[in-house]
Amino acid sequence: MMPELLCHLIGDYILQSDWMATNKSKRSWPCLVHVLLYGLPFLFLSPSLTAMLVIIGTHFVIDRFWVGRLVAYWKNWILSLGNFPKYADCPFGYQPDRPIWLTVWLMIITDNTLHLLINYLALKHL
Repeated sequence: MMPELLCHLIGDYILQSDWMATNKSKRSWPCLVHVLLYGLPFLFLSPSLTAMLVIIGTHFVIDRFWVGRLVAYWKNWILSLGNFPKYADCPFGYQPDRPIWLTVWLMIITDNTLHLLINYLALKHL
């Protein structure tokens, strides 16, 4: 598990520029550049082609469409039995009256958990 974690951290943080981080959820080109660079460290693990495509493809979808925010929102909506503010009013998937620093970090953790889970499953089973 440690090699996959290191590949994720290198690809998602060290190889990601400010331009990519700022624009990947707004436009596809910065996101594509990011996910292609993100995949490079995983080559050291000699994954199958299918595993690499799953890692890169799902990373694109998660980052481009802010899936971490969506997962955080739906989790909160379901666990509150639908008594939760509208999605548009929850900038990071949490109640709008929560401290912004907290909601940002919780969304980042959700995002990273999705990436790590998918990467692990792809490398182990594909």
